[in-house]
Amino acid sequence: SHFKQTGLAMAEPEYDYDLFVIGGGSGGMAASKQAADLGAKVAVADFVKPSPAGTTWGLGGTCVNVGCIPKKLMHISSLYRETQVDAHSMGWETKSSHSWSSMVTQVDNYIKSLNWGAKPDLRSKAVKYYNSFATFKDPHTLSLDNGKGKVEEVTAKNILIACGGRPSYGDYPGVKECCISSDDIFWQKKAPGKTLVVGASYIALECAGFISALGFDVTVMVRSILLRGFDQDISDMIGTYMERHGVGFAREMVPSKFEKTADGKVKVFVKDSEYGVFDTVLMAIGRTGCAGQLNLEAAGLSYNAKSGKVDVNDNDQTSVPHIYAIGDVIEGKPELTPVAIQAGRLLCRRLFGGATKKMDYTDVATTVFTPIEYGCVGYSEEDAKKALGQDKIKVYHCTAQPLEWNLNSDRKNDLGYMKLIVDKEAKEKVVGIHILGPNAGEIIQGLAVAIRCGVTKEHFDDCVGIHPTYAESYTTMTDEKQAGCALPTKGGC
Repeated sequence: SHFKQTGLAMAEPEYDYDLFVIGGGSGGMAASKQAADLGAKVAVADFVKPSPAGTTWGLGGTCVNVGCIPKKLMHISSLYRETQVDAHSMGWETKSSHSWSSMVTQVDNYIKSLNWGAKPDLRSKAVKYYNSFATFKDPHTLSLDNGKGKVEEVTAKNILIACGGRPSYGDYPGVKECCISSDDIFWQKKAPGKTLVVGASYIALECAGFISALGFDVTVMVRSILLRGFDQDISDMIGTYMERHGVGFAREMVPSKFEKTADGKVKVFVKDSEYGVFDTVLMAIGRTGCAGQLNLEAAGLSYNAKSGKVDVNDNDQTSVPHIYAIGDVIEGKPELTPVAIQAGRLLCRRLFGGATKKMDYTDVATTVFTPIEYGCVGYSEEDAKKALGQDKIKVYHCTAQPLEWNLNSDRKNDLGYMKLIVDKEAKEKVVGIHILGPNAGEIIQGLAVAIRCGVTKEHFDDCVGIHPTYAESYTTMTDEKQAGCALPTKGGC
């Protein structure tokens, strides 16, 4: 029992911790440190089960180890090859080669430095760290298994589920024996060689993009549309750009099974006929939350078996009032690192600091780091039509080229693109901003603040652009998108 009895009165329950956090990723770490700063007694458990290919990693979660950080570094590495071609048009003679294993070693050493820094960071805040897999025993009790035969129990007044998710593989025969995922690609010292990427998610296209740009033969196998949930005009432009730059696409196709060849390659079958043989097959068909691994039934909590996620209210609270959840394990919210961090911090300020502000999941900006980057905030055109009605929205758009592309004759067909979606009945308030082009992430970060401030099309028009820049095209956008009409002619410097 968690209660101490004094005479006939029942005292306040006694727990080992005020807050126990399940998951030491971006959200869990941010929440645990925030709670500790506010005087709570806090612990966090983190344990990485190896991927089917055997890859594992340290404290810090998906983003640090097998997500945003290595992905962005490898994306940047791949862009240098293209930059050298652009530089040739400006007088540079460059001859260089790329080493996959050297890149992976440097990237992974950086990740390990972040892992090492995470533990002292928790210690400095007096947060207890358990390198153990946590499961529920009852609503306030957790069983912690360190994977080496030691199992202990702890109790907590409040519990935060921040265990995130892992890549889905599908149920294709041979998939886990033959294929890898984003859990593996960033830690593989051996170059990927001829690669098949299965899926059309942003993870699929980002990985296909940097592997191809580093000089490998890459094909993307796509069941239907690219980048479901993102603006489809721009998703199609990304596909066209990637095809023009050497990525192959096998459209309206799904694998049926995989087999290992005698020399260690992967034979891929479609409709049970041989499609091809590849050095690497990377599955990127989606992710599944880890809620199903926590024995939530013992806490009286249900979860979605298909998505592996839990439902929360606007207080990040599950159906069990003292159990909360944030990040990639919650249903229907953006699977983005900064979202988990912000939600975790705000939750702990409410729990332990007397604050009332709740997480606002609207107008969260994001960027897809494909070879040509795509940044967006607010509605896609499709979602704006659904939310506001087709008659209420107007779409302004333009094409543009960065200045340096103009000197490279190979770039004559490469175009960037920008789109503003406005609400006609609210003084052309901007409800969606989209940009396709270099450094899109840096540009959309600034515009995300503007959209939260209620920016209108008139504000963009009244703003004097910075010349010569790529993003100045936002300030001179006059073309309205018309159904069936071609893209506007090129703008830019």
